[in-house]
Amino acid sequence: MAEATWPGERLIVAAQRGDVESISALVSGSHPHVRRFARTLCATPEDAEDAAQEALIILYRKIGTLRATGALASWMFRIVRNECLRRARLTLRHPPPAVPSAYEAERPAASSAEEEVLRRLEADRVAAAIAALPADQRNVLIMRDIQGLSGRMVAGALGLSVAAMKSRLHRARAAVQRTLESTSWGGDDD
Repeated sequence: MAEATWPGERLIVAAQRGDVESISALVSGSHPHVRRFARTLCATPEDAEDAAQEALIILYRKIGTLRATGALASWMFRIVRNECLRRARLTLRHPPPAVPSAYEAERPAASSAEEEVLRRLEADRVAAAIAALPADQRNVLIMRDIQGLSGRMVAGALGLSVAAMKSRLHRARAAVQRTLESTSWGGDDD
């Protein structure tokens, strides 16, 4: 099966002029591309679907602001990337309840409420350390270490060379480690 192409310039121009059928065709024609990119960039299939839908809504609402018709694909990819990053930040701030792995399901429950609180505090410390990073480092760290994307994928999505992506990732990891070490739990103060 041949890969579908992005909608053509005539359709984009007609949509920019407000032609309702052209706008509908433009959104429909862009959907497979936007969805595929969101699937590769977002952390979960649900986030990918939501990011793709958000990108298509923005396309529908703001097609008139697109300056160059040839820039549709890069414009849509930036919208999807930003939406995936926004969703990843939200997940860091408000992580979903953890689903226990098969190993954890076999283990006895935490021996105390204190252990559970300590685990949550540690997760909060890590999330705070990541949130404190400069945006360029945080984006690379989230995409590479949290979302598990390949180095090439991260570099391409952020418009960086692979070497620049690796450098930012190294600085981000080192900064998180320094933050966690400087805020490590002290000994027993009882």
